[in-house]
Amino acid sequence: MLGLPLAFTAPWILIGLASLPVLWWLLRLVPPRPRVVHFPPTRILFDIAPKEETPSRTPWWLTLLRLLLAALLILAAAGPLWNPPVGVEASKRPILMLLDDGWSSAAAWDQRLRSADDIASRAEADGRAVALMPLSEVLQDLSLQVAGAARVRASQLKPKPQTVERAEALPTIQRFLNGTPDVDIVWLSDGVDIGNAQDFVRGLKGVAKDNNISVIAGGLPPAHALAAAENTAGSLTVKVLRAEPSRGEPNAGVVRALDLKGLPLGEGRYAFKSGEKETDAVIDLPVEIRNDVARMEIAGERSAGVVQLLDKRWRRRTIGVVSGASVDTAQPLLASTFYLSRALAPFADVRLAEAVAPAEGVRRFLDQNLPLLILADVGNVGDARDRLARWVEQGGVLVRFAGPRLAAADDDLVPVKLRRGGRTLGGSLTWEQPQQLASFGRDTAFTGMPVPNDVTVTRQVLAEPDATLADRTWASLGDGTPLVTAVKRGRGMIVLFHVTADTRWSDLPLSGSFVDMLKRIVNIAGSAAAETTTANGETREVVPPSRVLDGFGAFTVPPPSVRPVPARYSGRGTAEYPPGFYGPPEGLVAVNTLTPTDRIAPVDFSPLGGRVEPYRVGEPQDLRGLLFMGALALMLLDALVVFWLAGGAARFVRGRRTATAAILLAVLAGALAVSTPYANAQDEPQIKSALETKLAYVITGDAEVDAISKSGLQGLTLFLAQRTALEAGEPIGLDITKDELAFYPLIYWPIVAGAQKPTPETLSRIDTYMKQGGTVLFDTRDAIEATPGNESNTPGMVTLRSILSGLDVPALEPVPREHVLTKTFFLLKDFWGRFSAGQLWVEALPNDVDEEEREKRPARAGDGVSSVLITSNDLAGAWATRPDGQPTLPLTPGEPRQREMAFRAGVNIVIYTLTGNYKADQVHVPALLERLGQ
Repeated sequence: MLGLPLAFTAPWILIGLASLPVLWWLLRLVPPRPRVVHFPPTRILFDIAPKEETPSRTPWWLTLLRLLLAALLILAAAGPLWNPPVGVEASKRPILMLLDDGWSSAAAWDQRLRSADDIASRAEADGRAVALMPLSEVLQDLSLQVAGAARVRASQLKPKPQTVERAEALPTIQRFLNGTPDVDIVWLSDGVDIGNAQDFVRGLKGVAKDNNISVIAGGLPPAHALAAAENTAGSLTVKVLRAEPSRGEPNAGVVRALDLKGLPLGEGRYAFKSGEKETDAVIDLPVEIRNDVARMEIAGERSAGVVQLLDKRWRRRTIGVVSGASVDTAQPLLASTFYLSRALAPFADVRLAEAVAPAEGVRRFLDQNLPLLILADVGNVGDARDRLARWVEQGGVLVRFAGPRLAAADDDLVPVKLRRGGRTLGGSLTWEQPQQLASFGRDTAFTGMPVPNDVTVTRQVLAEPDATLADRTWASLGDGTPLVTAVKRGRGMIVLFHVTADTRWSDLPLSGSFVDMLKRIVNIAGSAAAETTTANGETREVVPPSRVLDGFGAFTVPPPSVRPVPARYSGRGTAEYPPGFYGPPEGLVAVNTLTPTDRIAPVDFSPLGGRVEPYRVGEPQDLRGLLFMGALALMLLDALVVFWLAGGAARFVRGRRTATAAILLAVLAGALAVSTPYANAQDEPQIKSALETKLAYVITGDAEVDAISKSGLQGLTLFLAQRTALEAGEPIGLDITKDELAFYPLIYWPIVAGAQKPTPETLSRIDTYMKQGGTVLFDTRDAIEATPGNESNTPGMVTLRSILSGLDVPALEPVPREHVLTKTFFLLKDFWGRFSAGQLWVEALPNDVDEEEREKRPARAGDGVSSVLITSNDLAGAWATRPDGQPTLPLTPGEPRQREMAFRAGVNIVIYTLTGNYKADQVHVPALLERLGQ
């Protein structure tokens, strides 16, 4: 295969190109046929010396023309294909197909499945067995199966939202190869390395031994990812990552910020420089709006990796700092408040209690209802102690730093019991040398942090040893004594640093780990969790899954395999803890696909030593027809040239009148042949609409609205075919000013706010359509904009009232509880769409009908159907799907079954318009049966 997306089905025929030099030599030697010259006696004197002589050799340009003709024929016979399907070398050996199915493969998932289907279909044609292994399914049995079964299984696969640890699949692959040693291995890779890809590459080479290995990678837009979201002092920033620059890839894009309901709050652009693998996207919003952001995503790309979920830990909090030292004012650059302010500034707003007593500072901050307080060497808070304890019990986080005052005090607002005095270098309980930070505790806020080697401690406040000390220790020194301890009090927490917040007792405030430790503690503030007991009796805080992401980055219902996540979990998403939101709405915990320190890189396939082919983005195209047409054109050109060299041009000029007439007749016949099918083609859509049932929508002129309407009705048509006996045709857009409306039982009309009112002639056509039995479903699509008591004054509703003012519309009412629409096919209580706050309005019964009759006949008299249906829930937005079957738009509020209920509402509406009130007539069945019995 060439570097270009070009291949040949019979490449051995290309050997014929070697005969072109021989053909050129023959054409140069063989002269053209001699020209025939008439020689009557009377012309002897005129033709003794002819003006032109017949050449003895073929002209070079004619030789080149014939060589090109021969080359085109040889290339066409070789069967050229543009965008050929990927595959393996022709053989009879079985195929082991490895498929990357992590988040990084989701953006181009359809192309990857197409390549897998191409390989399996070629194996099926050759009678080869196939073993398919998604690299995330390491626990499933791997065995050979017929290629057709592998194709079906591949079509059912979905990408996973987490990073796939490829190396974990090596034992399964090795067991398979031990039982089936002679196979061809094909790896459909996403080409993204997040730290362990090279281990898998080397391991695969080791277990494959002498088997052929082919890799399918590249040729698709590279995967992007979001990581390290920061709520800074002035804006919301996030890092945009890519594995490597790609030719033809756009170097810029947009990151959108959304709230928990999926409503957009802002956006920011990003741009990669040449050769750059990461850049920043900045979203400028007020801090109050930034704190409402729950999701950031790259617009136009679908994968869990391009989604960054934000919980309360990412909110920019206001923190109060109270210091007990008097040196803060005299030497501000050496004070504990200086170090704390600088460490907290990147992710929190710091308020200092300056020139006031500690008790007054604590009371002031408690009045402000701050989520976190820091007491730096405060030994006694006086009469504010009880109020501070209640604040902690109710969910506040209290962080304390040791110092001379705390060491001498007898305060119980600490996580562990302390010894009086301090442990110093050279004093009692002395160290021979300063101690270094040695480890962080398991299942703590510091879990996963790297242990710094530049932190030393010369003095600390010691904790009294007891049975709970180890469980309350978050960070320890080299000799095992605690550096940071913590305990949960009620819904809140108390954290104690056993050193000062300045550099008197340690150089921890000078380390970058000090910032990370404070950030993780700040993230705890405001979170809620439940407690569970582990097998060894330890108590851990966990939160159950609420909504998790699928591989495409859309929210879905958590599967049964998902476990509750630790409340302070800060790692990347896994199969056990997939990316998503965990916990109750007031205390959500966000788990993301990548951690802030993760970076992505390209996979190096060179150790495998096999061939690497790119994915093909288009369908294979056979070029033989084009080459044969080109050869035919060259053949005709060669014939014309020979005709001209033989003197036929002069004869053609003499007969130009006849030729001109023939050409005019041919042009006239061609014009008639073209015009007749064109005229028939104009009527073809109307003929097809008369022969099959189709749903229709009104073309509004807004490209985005029309695209959603078309996609939504296509999705509803597919749902109808899957759930009912109705197999409707492809939905069609209507120009209501001229298209015939009578062919369509239901017309969906999305209202565009501010749209121009249709002309009286158009409204008359609509009115006639409704009076002849048609139904129009008006959708203002603005339920989210309505406020209680003011639903009728939204922009969409104002535009709809303007349209309805020109129609003869009967009185309307919300769908009654027993209306036939609620039970046409599914039993429904509400008619949800992309929104769930709006109502569905239908034609009301006359006022002279009593309540009992209304319940028996909950619609118009007879078998009539309401000619007008009005909703504001954006039904088409909920039905709309992409070509791969994934939803186009998010739902609000995003209930688990909201989209399913929206499709069910659409089914009921369509069946209602097609069948009328047949179910309402069932009330007469008992009477009919009684009369039959008599």
